Amino acid sequence: MNGDEQLLRGRVYGRDHEDEDPGPLPDRAYAALVGGPLDGLLLDIEDRRPEEIDDGVALPTELGRFPGGRALYDPRPGEPRTPGPGVTCRLYYSGDTP
Repeated sequence: MNGDEQLLRGRVYGRDHEDEDPGPLPDRAYAALVGGPLDGLLLDIEDRRPEEIDDGVALPTELGRFPGGRALYDPRPGEPRTPGPGVTCRLYYSGDTP
């Protein structure tokens, strides 16, 4: 794991690394991003409908194969999602798109 990857672990996607606490908030639901350029980040899914997560997400990033493109993350079929705050599911890297 390089230094950039270590900086990302346990942080919430979209929160500025300069924020006082870029980590998760206790009353929010998160998906853990697994693999790819955003590995180790948490995605806040509190305000997303379950269908939005089931269809996968395309997250803008400068870290992927296409700078300024999107990293694609999908759930694994049949993998459970637990209700409530904290990490409720995992999304797995499936590729990049411009």
